[in-house]
Amino acid sequence: MRYAVVGYGRMGIAIDAMASSRGHRRGAIVDPARAESDGIDGEAVRGCDVAFEFSQPDTAEANVSALAKQGTSVVCGTTGWSPGATLRATVERSGAGVVVAPNFSVGVHLFLRIVEQAAGALCASGLYDPFIQESHHRGKLDAPSGTARRLAAAVLAGDPRRGRIVAGNLEGLLPDDALSVASTRAGHEPGTHTVGFDGEHDLISLEHRGRGRGGLALGAVLAAEWLDGRAGLHEFEDILGEILAGGANEEESR
Repeated sequence: MRYAVVGYGRMGIAIDAMASSRGHRRGAIVDPARAESDGIDGEAVRGCDVAFEFSQPDTAEANVSALAKQGTSVVCGTTGWSPGATLRATVERSGAGVVVAPNFSVGVHLFLRIVEQAAGALCASGLYDPFIQESHHRGKLDAPSGTARRLAAAVLAGDPRRGRIVAGNLEGLLPDDALSVASTRAGHEPGTHTVGFDGEHDLISLEHRGRGRGGLALGAVLAAEWLDGRAGLHEFEDILGEILAGGANEEESR
């Protein structure tokens, strides 16, 4: 697989290393901070099978659209935005394959499934009050994180008493119908997400703690490998089952 990296920051560098380690070949780097950067519509990028788009929220949609229009498949992990109807239509017309997700960690998405099941059991009982806490490095652009918002949606889906989130520092009492989502930004923390269910007599806490960008990079490369020959706009959780099944089949064949 020949690939391009759009946005050569810390995640772009990690993905480049992971893709190379799995036998793929880099064809282009697109990054305005690099003097030798390729253009997103240039020949080098057009010659790639897939592009990893990890740039900025204000440029991600335009980048994904431009790449899809020229027939380049895309794995986009830029957070702080979500694809709208216009981009969906562009992708469908292009015939390219696109995966967009705020988090490509396989572990995080398995954690989401666990939280969904826990919320369905604990919140429905009426005995527990849920909350979410997340922490990341000082340089992270969005708060709450995209993953925290996904976790909040999973909790709300299982909680008949709550229908909205309150993010950040509270002013006054938390409304009865709200889920508190708190964020911390400091230092070099790669990412920790805690979902708690607080009861009168006990506290149940579920936590996912990232150890670095390697897990995110692996998930992005697995998504790119899955896209081979596929079209349309996808979310990572929608393809996770097939990726995991493919890995199991590969292991059994050894």
